[in-house]
Amino acid sequence: MCFSDQVIRVDAQSEEQIKLLQILESEEEWNLDFWRHPVSTELPVDVRVPRSHLGAVKEYLNAHSIPFTVMIDDVQELLDQEKAEMRENHIRQRKTGNFDFGAYHPLETDRMWRKTRSSNSGSVCVGTDPNRNWDAGFGGPGSSTYPCSETYQGPFAHSEIEVKNIVNLIQSHGNFKSFISVHAYSQLLMYPYGYTCRGSADQAELDSVARAAVQKLTSLYGTRYKVGSICNIIYQASGGSIDWSYDVGIKYSFAFELRDTGRYGFILPANQIIPTASETWLALKHIMEYVRDHPY
Repeated sequence: MCFSDQVIRVDAQSEEQIKLLQILESEEEWNLDFWRHPVSTELPVDVRVPRSHLGAVKEYLNAHSIPFTVMIDDVQELLDQEKAEMRENHIRQRKTGNFDFGAYHPLETDRMWRKTRSSNSGSVCVGTDPNRNWDAGFGGPGSSTYPCSETYQGPFAHSEIEVKNIVNLIQSHGNFKSFISVHAYSQLLMYPYGYTCRGSADQAELDSVARAAVQKLTSLYGTRYKVGSICNIIYQASGGSIDWSYDVGIKYSFAFELRDTGRYGFILPANQIIPTASETWLALKHIMEYVRDHPY
C-alpha cells in the first residue's frame, strides 16, 4: 500500500509546546507545509506532512506529549478526485466554450503552491509570499527573510509584479473606497491591522460592518464566521495587502478567509464552490452597499 501525505491538526496546550512546534516548522529537511502556523494555544496548527516524514513528525509530537489528530488521511486521494472532476469539467467546457481553469493551470503542477513564481537571487527556492510583500510594516513579525519559507517577504516591499501592478492601479486611480482581499481557509472576516496589534482609527466601524456582513453570509447556509482584526483573530503578520490599502486611505479594507475550518483545508471539494460563492456574495453585497451609503 502506498501512503500519501497527511494533514494533521496539532492542538498545543502551552507556550512551551508552541515553541516546540516553531522548532519543528524550522526543520527545513522535513519539508513540512504549515497551513496554519504555531502562534497561539488558542488556535490549532494544521500541517501537511510528506509521507516520508510522517513517522518522524508523529514521534516528535508524541515525545513531547503534544496532542494531534489526522485531518486528511490521504491528500493524494483528494487531489485525484479533484483531477477527475477537472477532466469532466474540461470535456463539458470544450462543448460550451466556458472558461477552462484546467487548461489555464494544469493540476500536474504543484497544487499546493501559494507563492509567486519569481526567482530569488542566490537561492534555488522560487517565489515570494505576496501577502507579506506590501509596504505595510514590511519585514516585521510574521514574515520571513528565508526564500524557501512559505512566508518569505521578498527582497523589498512591492518587489513582486503581482503586488506592484495592484499598487500602481490604486495609486493612479486615486479614488478607491474599499479594498477586499479573499483567501482560504478558516471562515474569518478580518480588518486591519496585521502588522501591529494596536487598533486602527476606524476599528469600531469596521468591526460593525464586518459583523453585519457575516450575518448576511450566515443567513444562507448557516456557515459561521469569526470577525476581528488580523493580529487579534489569527496572528501578527506584516506586509499584508489590507494593511497597506488602509494606510493609504482606503478605509473599508477587509480580508476574507473562506471555507472551511480545516476538514478539507486548501482542498475544498468542488461541490462546495458554488455554496461558498453564494454565501460570500451576500457579505460582499452588504459591504458594497454600506460603502455606497457612507461616502468619505
